Amino acid sequence: MLVGGVVVMAVIAVLGGLGGLRINLTPSEPLGLWRLVPLDRPVGIGDLVFVCPPPGSIAVFGLKRGYFRWGLCPSGAAPLIKTVAALAGGRIEVGTGIVIGGAALPRSQLIARDGAGRPLIPWTGGMVPGGQIFVHSPLAGSYDSRYFGPIPDAGLLGLARPIFTVYP
Repeated sequence: MLVGGVVVMAVIAVLGGLGGLRINLTPSEPLGLWRLVPLDRPVGIGDLVFVCPPPGSIAVFGLKRGYFRWGLCPSGAAPLIKTVAALAGGRIEVGTGIVIGGAALPRSQLIARDGAGRPLIPWTGGMVPGGQIFVHSPLAGSYDSRYFGPIPDAGLLGLARPIFTVYP
């Protein structure tokens, strides 16, 4: 039964790629079938988006540790589903959690070690540079901008809309 479900999801992923369908297999957001909806406006705070991790140290580290799946982004990783928490010019403070422009970001507590017991080093904080966004997931164990900092908004693929999802 489980194998059949995986096969069906794989077929949907291959065929759905043409129609903007994507399968999420990581717990940062609910597992299941999602639709990529093109952005027809500037990205905004609170938007749930598909975004490619940038090539370089962020993608290398995320792939090496298994935080990211392999995929078709220029970095070699699969697109992430994250919420845009701050835009260029946003002031980020990092302590036990994240504070953006003086307001605490809900469910942003930092963890010192990942699920495998490996240390996680938080980003130092500061201003989000032009052309970049700060992304977040409410999952405590999510590898997001709390740890790797802002990422280029050029990696935005579009909005993420759930079609059929379940929490792990």
